[in-house]
Amino acid sequence: MGSISASYSLPPRKVTFAGLLFDMDGTIIDSTTAVEKHWHTIGNELGVDPNVILQTSHGRRSMDVLKILSPEKANWEYIKHMEGLLPKLYGADAVEIPGARALLDSITTAKAPWAIVTSGTSPLVSGWLNVLKLPVPEHLVVAEDVENGKPDPSCYVMGRDKLGLRASDNILVLEDSPAGIRAGKAAGCKVLGVVTSHTVEQVVAAEPDWVVKDLKSVRMVGFINGGVELEICDALDLKSLA
Repeated sequence: MGSISASYSLPPRKVTFAGLLFDMDGTIIDSTTAVEKHWHTIGNELGVDPNVILQTSHGRRSMDVLKILSPEKANWEYIKHMEGLLPKLYGADAVEIPGARALLDSITTAKAPWAIVTSGTSPLVSGWLNVLKLPVPEHLVVAEDVENGKPDPSCYVMGRDKLGLRASDNILVLEDSPAGIRAGKAAGCKVLGVVTSHTVEQVVAAEPDWVVKDLKSVRMVGFINGGVELEICDALDLKSLA
């Protein structure tokens, strides 16, 4: 998604971070087609209009969606079972976000500190990583780990803590949803927003530090003295939206 007036034209910039925290869906993979099919099945089973679910579900935990639309199913046993089926049934419908594999491969090879912080449950995350054969991080923060989902910052605070970092460290969150961007900012992190699932105006309104089309614009330059040096290119020129 994007805007006709958006200009992704800023010159390359190198920035060093103590660690990287990645959202999953919309940032590393695009499972939109699979999720739509799955929510249609679940919605029909629950007697809830699937289109109503899809209007509010992206970037949010299934727990938070079901608490509103079907409270009797808002329990982790049901949700983990439901989400665990998604990669098994619709694995062929998920694709990588451009640039994601190259970036993850480079930081994994360098043994740089990174984690996935997602609104999905552990069976969903492990299922997608397995289906797409993507690098598996040492640390995960999943839906069932936190009391409140994004935009609450607790998930990113937990991610930072799992990497052994402090609030004063320069940490980068990579996100696609406005709720996730706001969660990263509220956790005190720098945030790079990718325009993959929302309009550029929605992403910009959440006030990330950089906005790019996808992860092809992010390249690891090096990992020296505990710092992950990234080059961010073709970022959005915010003046182009004026």
